Amino acid sequence: MNENEIRNLVAEVKQGTLSRRSFIRTMAAVGIAAPIASQILVWHDVAMADATLPYKPAKAGGGGTLKMLLWQAPTLLNPHFALGTKDQIASRIFFEPLAGWDKEGNLIPCLAAEAPTKANGGLAADGMSVIWKLKRGVTWHDGKPFTADDVVFTWQYAADLATAAYTTGSYKDIKVEKIDDHAVKVIFRAPTPFWADPFVGSVGMILPKHHFGEYVGAKSREAPGNLKPVGTGPYKFVEFKPGDMIRAERNPDYHIKNQPHFDMLEIKGGGDAVSAARAVLQTGEYDFAWNMQVEEEVLKRMEAGGKGKLDITPSGNVEFIILNTTDPWTEVDGERSSVKTKHPTLSDPAVRRAINVLIDRDSIQKFIYGRAAIATASFVNAPKQFKSPKLKYEFDIDKANKILDDAGWTRGADGIREKDGKKLKYVFQTSTNSPRQKTQAIIKQACQKAGIDIEIKAVTASVFFSSDVGNPDTYSKFYADMEMYNTTQPQPDPERLLNQCVSWEIATKDNKWLGRNNSRYSDPEADKAYKAAQNELDPVKRAALLMKVDEIFCEANVFLPLLSRHVVNAGANNLMIDISGWDTITWNLAAWYRT
Repeated sequence: MNENEIRNLVAEVKQGTLSRRSFIRTMAAVGIAAPIASQILVWHDVAMADATLPYKPAKAGGGGTLKMLLWQAPTLLNPHFALGTKDQIASRIFFEPLAGWDKEGNLIPCLAAEAPTKANGGLAADGMSVIWKLKRGVTWHDGKPFTADDVVFTWQYAADLATAAYTTGSYKDIKVEKIDDHAVKVIFRAPTPFWADPFVGSVGMILPKHHFGEYVGAKSREAPGNLKPVGTGPYKFVEFKPGDMIRAERNPDYHIKNQPHFDMLEIKGGGDAVSAARAVLQTGEYDFAWNMQVEEEVLKRMEAGGKGKLDITPSGNVEFIILNTTDPWTEVDGERSSVKTKHPTLSDPAVRRAINVLIDRDSIQKFIYGRAAIATASFVNAPKQFKSPKLKYEFDIDKANKILDDAGWTRGADGIREKDGKKLKYVFQTSTNSPRQKTQAIIKQACQKAGIDIEIKAVTASVFFSSDVGNPDTYSKFYADMEMYNTTQPQPDPERLLNQCVSWEIATKDNKWLGRNNSRYSDPEADKAYKAAQNELDPVKRAALLMKVDEIFCEANVFLPLLSRHVVNAGANNLMIDISGWDTITWNLAAWYRT
């Protein structure tokens, strides 16, 4: 479908002769996914549809206590330090962005009065700026008014490199001006096609200036609000025990009429995915459990218990392995896995390629994840037009052996390959979770047949995904040869997902290991393509540039994608929830209710 054909279809939508739903279905048929189809309509001044959960309660409160399980327990409540998904979920209970993403990729206003469009004067035609009008009458949990000063402050806070926020990449290259108490202007350095990044979704939560103003830069970790939040969200802070539990109460002054439904919120952390699934699906002790990373066979048995049901939502999330090209066992200037070092064996492209073909993705998907995932060789899998058709996977032990033979890696007396006194022996780490340990075992067994020795390491999830700079076992420190985890795509566009592939996001001691590039690998061509994509207004050319970034890292066999994962949660039969694959699961928590 060419540009003129798309323009004609947009014109039909504007005239009312073609429904929005029919337009999106037509786009999907030619490979343009719903989120991007929605963005096309917005750019042409067609208002976004609201695909959120219809809210039926006639008043706020009265719903009792909502009991949730996050088996990967939250450890902090500042969204700008929330490197792990678990901490982003918890932070969103208290803090809110200007807008969030619904399951169809529509931009839904939260603290904004409306989504910016060209028609309402919010979007500049040249792509250089966006004006956000703020909702009036919103107050912080302490009664102070929410204003444009808080939005401008949040930009200053996150953009300050000394703050070492995980969201810095979304703010450091923009300028934000206060127009009045209820409007701000975001100014970009160059034309910006994907403008809905700063102040939107998981990276966009607004902080109160009067609570964090004294804690910018080097003092950022000292703020009481990091653990005792004062936000604008539907629930107010009561108690938090890091790594254990959160208690919150209904915000009686919430800015959406008749919301929230529940009087109290209790979140229990820790345990494992299986016990969390059982507590909702079989025993009914809890109302909701996040991230059902449980074998398909086990989930089916639990669902038969009849107390709850699974909610499976498509997303851009990906389960993948990173091969460390730096040396995790040598310390330089106070850090291991330093970019100043080189891995003794994984720096050999042939070794990385051999490991990639030793991964039986089809078996991992079929026998472990089932309907919760799809085997893939691409880091980017959604929306569809951003997925590279070049990236393919194969499982071939004989081929892996030949690759290593040809590269001069020979088997020693112990059966482990070596060259120049260096053996192919690796520590492979991930979080403690049955499907992940089974995946590790499958890969370990195949590697043994090719003369590669794998030591499996499992780290408690709340530790592995922690942002604690003193913890040596976090996935961002990457003190291992290989690691595996699921990375989330927090918006219906892969630009932020792919900043894990740029040199300026490399996780280091200087940025408190909150840089997004945990691999430490970089390529000038990937940097160049990424920067070009940030300013390319032609959607086809931009998709090709982002695809190139993906291809560089996957073809270098630094990223070994395994599965395109859906968002899988468990809820009680009488719990109405609104989950988006493009935002945190708590993005619309205020609208959850019990029937």
